Amino acid sequence: MMPASAALHDANAMVVLVLFTCGVIASAVLTALARRYALRRDLLDHPGQRRSHAVPTPRGGGIGPVLVLLVSGALLFASDSTSQPELGICLFGLAAVAGIGWFDDHRPLPAWLRLAVHLVAALMASIALIGIPQTSMQFASIALGTIVVAGFVNAWNFMDGIDGLAASQASMVAVIVLVGSLLAAWLGGAWWNFALLLLAATLGFLPFNIPRARIFLGDVGSGALGFVVACLLLRSIVTGGLAWPVALLPASAFLIDAGLTLLQRILHGKAWWRPHREHLYQWLVRSGRSHVHVTACYALWTLAAGALALALARSSPAVGGWITGTALLCGSLLWMWLRNRLWMAARHRRKHRR
Repeated sequence: MMPASAALHDANAMVVLVLFTCGVIASAVLTALARRYALRRDLLDHPGQRRSHAVPTPRGGGIGPVLVLLVSGALLFASDSTSQPELGICLFGLAAVAGIGWFDDHRPLPAWLRLAVHLVAALMASIALIGIPQTSMQFASIALGTIVVAGFVNAWNFMDGIDGLAASQASMVAVIVLVGSLLAAWLGGAWWNFALLLLAATLGFLPFNIPRARIFLGDVGSGALGFVVACLLLRSIVTGGLAWPVALLPASAFLIDAGLTLLQRILHGKAWWRPHREHLYQWLVRSGRSHVHVTACYALWTLAAGALALALARSSPAVGGWITGTALLCGSLLWMWLRNRLWMAARHRRKHRR
């Protein structure tokens, strides 16, 4: 006779498999419906100077993965609301970020309005995950958490400019968090399942977005994926699974490219909130590299950063290994970004002189 513990383990594995499969299928079906809706409503991104695609493409496909996350997240919260109430609050934040993105996909909204909603949602998530602040240190943690979560939302929005990039990065971060949770209990209960559903939702969307995009995530999807990734990493910090610097490693590809490009535009006095083609991934595409090639390069970047995060999370912080490893990797990535960015800019100038 099978022991009760083994039978329970098999039952849990079956539930996880069913949950994952349903998430992938639901995301794919909803994305297909979103594409039909976008075509009927003429919600198209047309080629132009600030875009990296060559044909008119529907936008707003991110509503599919978002609905999967909201509905399944609500079910997870309802089944485990007493032990992890913060998940419910984060779902409200997710709905707010996705909602303002959905409106923006239909009719462009002012940048300050979108940013205000992002900050409110980020503040809600930070208080839910970190706790109500009572000391100056806790207030500082909430402020830092709010800035980081809002930064992730906008980084994913900025970096959603070529086929497969934003969705694949969210998928990879979900895998890293899931593996970390299995190895060192980064998450717990409903949050582990929520990370699994993020992976399922993005995998259901990706066939529509790579190797050639038939629909884009749009603001409804890109910002929402950044919000969920930030919440999962912040949750991992709060549970003690990750230190702050290590937690940023899985998303370092987006954070470095988006952050340095934003800083450069601000220093040059440009309107940083407006669409542009100055990120490194956009320069790489303009130099002749395919979307698939660039997306694969960023995936390798995230794979290396995630592997380092997993290794450092299991090492002793007392020896300072995680500080050294994080500094070395980030220094290498900064050097790569600057080298490639300057080379691309010089090549662009030479081309225009001819």
